[in-house]
Amino acid sequence: MSLRLSDIRHAFGEREVLRGVSLEVAKGEILCLLGPSGDGKTTLLRLVAGLESLQHGRIELDGRPLAEKGRAVPPEGRNVGLVFQDYALFPHLTVGENVAFGLKRVPRGDRGWRVAEALARVGLEAYAESWPHQLSGGQQQRVALARALAPRPSVLLLDEAFASLDARLREQVRDDTLHVLQQAGIPALIVTHDAEEAMFMADRIALMRMGRVVQLGTPEELYLAPADPFVATFLGEVNRLPARIRDGLAWTVIGPAPGRGLEEGSPCEVLLRPEGLRVLPSGTEGATPAEVQACRLLGATTLVHMAVPDGEGGALHLHARMPPGALLGRGEAVAVALDPARAFAFPDAKARTSP
Repeated sequence: MSLRLSDIRHAFGEREVLRGVSLEVAKGEILCLLGPSGDGKTTLLRLVAGLESLQHGRIELDGRPLAEKGRAVPPEGRNVGLVFQDYALFPHLTVGENVAFGLKRVPRGDRGWRVAEALARVGLEAYAESWPHQLSGGQQQRVALARALAPRPSVLLLDEAFASLDARLREQVRDDTLHVLQQAGIPALIVTHDAEEAMFMADRIALMRMGRVVQLGTPEELYLAPADPFVATFLGEVNRLPARIRDGLAWTVIGPAPGRGLEEGSPCEVLLRPEGLRVLPSGTEGATPAEVQACRLLGATTLVHMAVPDGEGGALHLHARMPPGALLGRGEAVAVALDPARAFAFPDAKARTSP
Protein backbone atom coordinates (compact mmCIF):
# COMPACT_ATOMS: atom_id res chain seq x y z
CA MET A 1 0.00 0.00 0.00
CA SER A 2 1.16 3.55 -0.77
CA LEU A 3 -0.54 6.89 -0.18
CA ARG A 4 -0.30 9.53 -2.89
CA LEU A 5 -1.39 13.17 -2.67
CA SER A 6 -1.39 15.16 -5.91
CA ASP A 7 -1.64 18.97 -6.13
CA ILE A 8 -3.75 19.36 -3.00
CA ARG A 9 -5.19 22.85 -2.60
CA HIS A 10 -7.58 23.94 0.11
CA ALA A 11 -9.01 27.19 1.42
CA PHE A 12 -11.24 28.32 4.25
CA GLY A 13 -13.07 31.26 2.75
CA GLU A 14 -10.41 33.52 1.25
CA ARG A 15 -7.62 32.01 3.34
CA GLU A 16 -5.67 29.44 1.34
CA VAL A 17 -4.08 26.92 3.70
CA LEU A 18 -2.76 24.35 1.20
CA ARG A 19 -1.14 25.53 -2.02
CA GLY A 20 -0.37 22.63 -4.30
CA VAL A 21 0.95 19.89 -1.98
CA SER A 22 2.10 16.68 -3.68
CA LEU A 23 3.49 13.81 -1.62
CA GLU A 24 3.79 10.03 -1.69
CA VAL A 25 4.16 7.79 1.35
CA ALA A 26 5.46 4.32 0.48
CA LYS A 27 4.49 1.04 2.10
CA GLY A 28 6.04 0.86 5.56
CA GLU A 29 7.33 4.43 5.36
CA ILE A 30 6.89 7.04 8.09
CA LEU A 31 6.55 10.55 6.66
CA CYS A 32 6.39 13.54 9.01
CA LEU A 33 4.61 16.75 8.08
CA LEU A 34 6.68 19.34 9.95
CA GLY A 35 6.14 23.06 10.19
CA PRO A 36 4.79 25.97 12.21
CA SER A 37 1.26 25.87 13.58
CA GLY A 38 -1.39 27.02 11.14
CA ASP A 39 0.45 25.95 7.98
CA GLY A 40 -2.08 23.35 6.80
CA LYS A 41 -0.62 20.13 8.21
CA THR A 42 -3.71 19.03 10.15
CA THR A 43 -5.97 20.06 7.26
CA LEU A 44 -3.99 17.74 5.00
CA LEU A 45 -4.50 14.87 7.44
CA ARG A 46 -8.22 15.56 7.66
CA LEU A 47 -8.48 15.51 3.87
CA VAL A 48 -6.82 12.09 3.76
CA ALA A 49 -9.18 10.81 6.47
CA GLY A 50 -12.22 12.24 4.67
CA LEU A 51 -13.10 14.62 7.51
CA GLU A 52 -12.79 17.57 5.11
CA SER A 53 -14.09 17.66 1.53
CA LEU A 54 -11.35 17.81 -1.09
CA GLN A 55 -11.49 21.04 -3.09
CA HIS A 56 -8.68 20.44 -5.57
CA GLY A 57 -6.28 17.63 -6.41
CA ARG A 58 -6.37 13.88 -5.93
CA ILE A 59 -5.78 11.45 -3.06
CA GLU A 60 -4.99 7.81 -3.85
CA LEU A 61 -4.34 4.74 -1.72
CA ASP A 62 -2.46 2.03 -3.60
CA GLY A 63 -3.70 3.48 -6.87
CA ARG A 64 -7.33 3.59 -5.76
CA PRO A 65 -8.78 7.12 -5.65
CA LEU A 66 -10.04 8.16 -2.22
CA ALA A 67 -10.95 11.68 -3.29
CA GLU A 68 -10.87 13.77 -6.43
CA LYS A 69 -13.04 16.41 -8.04
CA GLY A 70 -16.64 15.29 -8.04
CA ARG A 71 -16.18 12.08 -6.06
CA ALA A 72 -15.03 10.94 -2.65
CA VAL A 73 -15.00 7.70 -0.67
CA PRO A 74 -16.72 8.32 2.71
CA PRO A 75 -14.48 8.22 5.79
CA GLU A 76 -15.76 4.83 6.92
CA GLY A 77 -14.85 3.32 3.55
CA ARG A 78 -11.26 4.53 3.40
CA ASN A 79 -9.68 2.10 5.89
CA VAL A 80 -7.65 4.92 7.41
CA GLY A 81 -6.57 4.92 11.07
CA LEU A 82 -6.39 8.27 12.87
CA VAL A 83 -4.84 9.16 16.25
CA PHE A 84 -5.80 12.60 17.55
CA GLN A 85 -3.83 14.87 19.86
CA ASP A 86 -6.38 14.47 22.67
CA TYR A 87 -6.70 10.68 22.09
CA ALA A 88 -10.55 10.97 22.12
CA LEU A 89 -11.01 7.93 24.37
CA PHE A 90 -14.54 7.27 25.60
CA PRO A 91 -14.50 7.63 29.41
CA HIS A 92 -17.55 5.36 29.86
CA LEU A 93 -15.87 2.45 28.01
CA THR A 94 -13.09 0.20 29.23
CA VAL A 95 -9.77 0.08 27.43
CA GLY A 96 -10.84 -3.08 25.60
CA GLU A 97 -14.18 -1.54 24.64
CA ASN A 98 -12.44 1.58 23.35
CA VAL A 99 -10.21 -0.53 21.13
CA ALA A 100 -13.18 -2.57 19.94
CA PHE A 101 -15.14 0.56 18.99
CA GLY A 102 -13.75 0.59 15.47
CA LEU A 103 -14.40 -3.12 14.88
CA LYS A 104 -18.15 -2.97 14.28
CA ARG A 105 -17.71 -4.47 10.82
CA VAL A 106 -15.62 -7.34 12.18
CA PRO A 107 -17.60 -10.50 13.08
CA ARG A 108 -18.43 -10.50 16.78
CA GLY A 109 -16.53 -13.74 17.35
CA ASP A 110 -13.33 -12.23 15.99
CA ARG A 111 -13.42 -8.96 17.91
CA GLY A 112 -12.02 -10.31 21.17
CA TRP A 113 -8.79 -11.61 19.72
CA ARG A 114 -8.41 -8.57 17.47
CA VAL A 115 -8.61 -6.36 20.59
CA ALA A 116 -6.12 -8.57 22.40
CA GLU A 117 -3.79 -8.47 19.40
CA ALA A 118 -3.92 -4.66 19.19
CA LEU A 119 -3.33 -4.20 22.93
CA ALA A 120 -0.45 -6.67 22.88
CA ARG A 121 1.12 -4.72 20.05
CA VAL A 122 1.31 -1.62 22.29
CA GLY A 123 2.17 -3.55 25.46
CA LEU A 124 -1.17 -3.04 27.26
CA GLU A 125 -2.74 -6.50 27.11
CA ALA A 126 -3.11 -6.51 30.91
CA TYR A 127 -5.23 -3.32 30.87
CA ALA A 128 -8.22 -4.43 28.80
CA GLU A 129 -10.62 -4.09 31.75
CA SER A 130 -9.20 -0.80 33.03
CA TRP A 131 -10.88 2.57 32.58
CA PRO A 132 -9.17 5.42 30.68
CA HIS A 133 -8.98 7.63 33.79
CA GLN A 134 -6.94 4.92 35.54
CA LEU A 135 -4.17 5.17 32.93
CA SER A 136 -1.25 7.55 32.58
CA GLY A 137 -1.08 9.94 29.64
CA GLY A 138 1.39 7.66 27.87
CA GLN A 139 -0.85 4.63 28.36
CA GLN A 140 -3.86 6.54 27.04
CA GLN A 141 -1.88 7.47 23.95
CA ARG A 142 -1.01 3.81 23.37
CA VAL A 143 -4.68 2.84 23.75
CA ALA A 144 -5.55 5.39 21.07
CA LEU A 145 -2.85 3.87 18.86
CA ALA A 146 -4.16 0.36 19.50
CA ARG A 147 -7.69 1.49 18.60
CA ALA A 148 -6.42 2.96 15.34
CA LEU A 149 -4.50 -0.22 14.47
CA ALA A 150 -7.17 -2.77 15.49
CA PRO A 151 -9.16 -2.49 12.20
CA ARG A 152 -5.88 -3.12 10.32
CA PRO A 153 -5.92 0.16 8.40
CA SER A 154 -4.17 0.64 5.08
CA VAL A 155 -2.64 3.90 6.29
CA LEU A 156 -2.21 5.47 9.73
CA LEU A 157 -2.43 9.20 10.50
CA LEU A 158 -1.17 10.78 13.73
CA ASP A 159 -1.96 14.41 14.54
CA GLU A 160 0.38 15.87 17.20
CA ALA A 161 -0.08 12.59 19.05
CA PHE A 162 2.65 13.27 21.64
CA ALA A 163 2.10 16.99 22.27
CA SER A 164 0.26 16.62 25.58
CA LEU A 165 2.91 14.42 27.22
CA ASP A 166 5.67 15.75 29.45
CA ALA A 167 9.18 15.71 27.99
CA ARG A 168 10.49 12.52 29.63
CA LEU A 169 7.34 10.50 28.96
CA ARG A 170 7.18 11.83 25.40
CA GLU A 171 10.58 10.30 24.60
CA GLN A 172 9.51 6.84 25.79
CA VAL A 173 6.11 6.91 24.07
CA ARG A 174 7.65 8.13 20.82
CA ASP A 175 10.14 5.26 20.95
CA ASP A 176 7.37 2.73 21.60
CA THR A 177 5.23 4.18 18.81
CA LEU A 178 8.11 4.12 16.32
CA HIS A 179 8.60 0.38 16.85
CA VAL A 180 4.85 -0.28 16.58
CA LEU A 181 4.65 1.63 13.29
CA GLN A 182 7.67 -0.18 11.89
CA GLN A 183 6.13 -3.55 12.77
CA ALA A 184 2.76 -2.56 11.28
CA GLY A 185 4.41 -2.02 7.88
CA ILE A 186 1.80 0.43 6.59
CA PRO A 187 2.25 4.02 5.38
CA ALA A 188 2.17 6.46 8.30
CA LEU A 189 1.70 10.22 8.06
CA ILE A 190 2.56 12.15 11.22
CA VAL A 191 1.86 15.83 11.90
CA THR A 192 4.19 17.67 14.27
CA HIS A 193 5.68 21.12 14.81
CA ASP A 194 8.59 19.63 16.80
CA ALA A 195 11.71 19.23 14.62
CA GLU A 196 13.39 16.81 17.04
CA GLU A 197 10.29 14.63 17.04
CA ALA A 198 10.18 14.61 13.24
CA MET A 199 13.85 13.64 13.00
CA PHE A 200 13.34 10.87 15.56
CA MET A 201 10.21 9.39 13.96
CA ALA A 202 10.52 9.97 10.23
CA ASP A 203 12.03 8.12 7.32
CA ARG A 204 11.39 11.35 5.41
CA ILE A 205 10.25 14.83 6.42
CA ALA A 206 8.07 17.23 4.45
CA LEU A 207 8.78 20.67 5.90
CA MET A 208 5.84 22.98 5.25
CA ARG A 209 5.56 26.74 5.27
CA MET A 210 2.50 28.79 4.35
CA GLY A 211 0.73 25.82 2.82
CA ARG A 212 3.61 24.59 0.66
CA VAL A 213 6.29 21.93 1.04
CA VAL A 214 9.58 23.86 1.08
CA GLN A 215 11.82 20.79 1.33
CA LEU A 216 11.20 17.04 1.25
CA GLY A 217 13.87 14.53 2.20
CA THR A 218 15.42 12.41 4.90
CA PRO A 219 16.17 14.00 8.28
CA GLU A 220 19.85 13.98 7.33
CA GLU A 221 19.17 15.83 4.07
CA LEU A 222 17.15 18.57 5.73
CA TYR A 223 19.57 18.98 8.63
CA LEU A 224 22.83 18.82 6.66
CA ALA A 225 21.70 20.30 3.33
CA PRO A 226 18.91 22.81 4.05
CA ALA A 227 17.35 24.42 0.98
CA ASP A 228 17.00 27.86 2.58
CA PRO A 229 17.46 29.69 5.90
CA PHE A 230 13.95 28.75 7.05
CA VAL A 231 14.77 25.04 6.76
CA ALA A 232 18.14 25.49 8.46
CA THR A 233 16.72 27.36 11.44
CA PHE A 234 13.59 25.20 11.81
CA LEU A 235 15.62 21.98 12.01
CA GLY A 236 17.90 23.26 14.76
CA GLU A 237 19.85 26.08 16.38
CA VAL A 238 22.30 28.06 14.24
CA ASN A 239 24.92 30.76 14.69
CA ARG A 240 24.61 33.64 12.21
CA LEU A 241 27.83 34.97 10.68
CA PRO A 242 28.13 37.78 8.12
CA ALA A 243 30.27 36.74 5.18
CA ARG A 244 31.33 37.61 1.64
CA ILE A 245 31.92 35.34 -1.34
CA ARG A 246 35.55 35.15 -2.46
CA ASP A 247 36.96 32.48 -4.78
CA GLY A 248 33.75 30.50 -4.44
CA LEU A 249 33.86 30.41 -0.64
CA ALA A 250 31.86 32.33 1.96
CA TRP A 251 34.49 33.97 4.16
CA THR A 252 33.58 34.70 7.77
CA VAL A 253 35.71 35.99 10.67
CA ILE A 254 36.31 32.38 11.73
CA GLY A 255 37.09 30.96 8.31
CA PRO A 256 35.50 29.89 5.01
CA ALA A 257 32.31 27.91 4.38
CA PRO A 258 31.05 26.44 1.08
CA GLY A 259 29.76 29.23 -1.16
CA ARG A 260 26.77 27.27 -2.54
CA GLY A 261 27.15 28.92 -5.97
CA LEU A 262 26.61 32.47 -4.73
CA GLU A 263 27.83 35.39 -6.83
CA GLU A 264 31.49 36.29 -6.47
CA GLY A 265 31.99 39.32 -4.22
CA SER A 266 28.42 39.33 -2.92
CA PRO A 267 27.60 39.68 0.78
CA CYS A 268 25.98 36.64 2.35
CA GLU A 269 25.13 35.05 5.67
CA VAL A 270 26.56 31.81 6.98
CA LEU A 271 24.39 29.71 9.29
CA LEU A 272 26.57 27.47 11.44
CA ARG A 273 25.30 24.62 13.62
CA PRO A 274 26.62 24.83 17.22
CA GLU A 275 28.21 21.39 16.88
CA GLY A 276 30.03 22.75 13.81
CA LEU A 277 31.87 25.38 15.85
CA ARG A 278 35.07 23.70 17.03
CA VAL A 279 36.55 24.95 20.31
CA LEU A 280 40.35 24.68 20.34
CA PRO A 281 43.16 25.67 22.71
CA SER A 282 44.10 29.34 22.71
CA GLY A 283 46.78 30.12 20.14
CA THR A 284 45.90 27.25 17.77
CA GLU A 285 47.36 28.11 14.37
CA GLY A 286 44.74 29.06 11.78
CA ALA A 287 41.97 29.41 14.37
CA THR A 288 40.26 32.59 15.59
CA PRO A 289 40.68 33.86 19.18
CA ALA A 290 37.53 33.77 21.33
CA GLU A 291 36.55 34.34 24.95
CA VAL A 292 34.30 32.01 26.93
CA GLN A 293 31.26 33.75 28.41
CA ALA A 294 29.52 30.71 29.91
CA CYS A 295 29.77 26.92 29.89
CA ARG A 296 26.76 24.78 30.82
CA LEU A 297 26.32 21.01 30.96
CA LEU A 298 23.02 20.03 29.27
CA GLY A 299 23.20 16.27 29.76
CA ALA A 300 24.29 14.79 26.45
CA THR A 301 26.23 17.91 25.45
CA THR A 302 27.95 20.95 26.93
CA LEU A 303 26.85 24.34 25.60
CA VAL A 304 29.58 26.98 25.42
CA HIS A 305 28.80 30.69 24.94
CA MET A 306 31.64 32.64 23.36
CA ALA A 307 32.48 36.14 22.14
CA VAL A 308 34.44 36.38 18.89
CA PRO A 309 35.78 39.69 17.50
CA ASP A 310 33.75 40.70 14.45
CA GLY A 311 36.59 42.66 12.82
CA GLU A 312 34.77 45.97 13.23
CA GLY A 313 35.43 46.66 16.89
CA GLY A 314 32.51 44.60 18.16
CA ALA A 315 31.94 40.95 18.92
CA LEU A 316 29.79 38.08 17.71
CA HIS A 317 28.03 35.95 20.33
CA LEU A 318 28.36 32.31 19.27
CA HIS A 319 27.26 28.95 20.71
CA ALA A 320 29.22 25.72 20.48
CA ARG A 321 28.14 22.24 21.53
CA MET A 322 30.82 19.95 22.90
CA PRO A 323 30.85 16.47 24.45
CA PRO A 324 29.74 16.36 28.10
CA GLY A 325 32.46 17.01 30.62
CA ALA A 326 34.09 20.02 28.96
CA LEU A 327 35.15 22.46 31.67
CA LEU A 328 35.70 26.01 30.48
CA GLY A 329 35.65 29.00 32.81
CA ARG A 330 34.10 32.38 32.15
CA GLY A 331 36.68 34.71 30.64
CA GLU A 332 38.92 31.83 29.50
CA ALA A 333 40.76 32.40 26.23
CA VAL A 334 40.18 29.76 23.55
CA ALA A 335 40.24 29.56 19.76
CA VAL A 336 37.49 28.57 17.33
CA ALA A 337 37.16 27.22 13.81
CA LEU A 338 34.16 26.12 11.79
CA ASP A 339 33.30 22.72 10.32
CA PRO A 340 32.32 23.36 6.67
CA ALA A 341 29.93 20.38 6.73
CA ARG A 342 27.80 22.18 9.32
CA ALA A 343 27.91 25.63 7.71
CA PHE A 344 25.44 26.89 5.10
CA ALA A 345 25.79 30.11 3.11
CA PHE A 346 22.74 32.01 1.85
CA PRO A 347 22.26 35.43 0.27
CA ASP A 348 22.54 38.24 2.80
CA ALA A 349 19.32 38.61 4.80
CA LYS A 350 19.15 42.37 4.18
CA ALA A 351 19.58 41.83 0.44
CA ARG A 352 16.79 39.22 0.45
CA THR A 353 14.33 41.62 2.08
CA SER A 354 15.28 44.78 0.15
CA PRO A 355 12.95 45.96 -2.68
